[in-house]
Amino acid sequence: MITGDRGGVLMSDESRLDALKGAHAAEMDARAEAVSVRFEDHLEVIHELISARGEARVMDIAEHLAVSRPTVTKMLQRMAADGWIQYQRYRPVTLTEQGRTHAEWMRHRHGVLVRFLTMLGIAEEQAHIETEGIEHHLAHETVATIEKLVANGEADVTLWAKLMEE
Repeated sequence: MITGDRGGVLMSDESRLDALKGAHAAEMDARAEAVSVRFEDHLEVIHELISARGEARVMDIAEHLAVSRPTVTKMLQRMAADGWIQYQRYRPVTLTEQGRTHAEWMRHRHGVLVRFLTMLGIAEEQAHIETEGIEHHLAHETVATIEKLVANGEADVTLWAKLMEE
């Protein structure tokens, strides 16, 4: 039997099952190398606090992530042990070069996805919310491809408008 959504790629049930199996296997491999979503959330907030206020403190991180201070402290200890941040009790958190590089990549990724979603007609505020839900699960290559699409769409708004017609 052939399945598919309106305008989507048609595949047999067996092909779809094989694709799902491959996707889950790839996800497990990626998880072994990837930084966790909660880890990235902490890193992102630390970077943004430092950018906006010049420092990131445990209480501010906890407030922005809506978690307890002890939860933040445990994560910061782990992040420091892994070389992403420098952390001392009662002192502002600082990013290492590794932490700063990854945080800047995350900021770039977020921007690309927000631009893409707004080009699809999603309101900017909603685009930021949607981006928070998907950004942690995309490979660098996927973001680069989306970025090319966005750049082309921004360069030729007439073509983009035509593509968006129903």
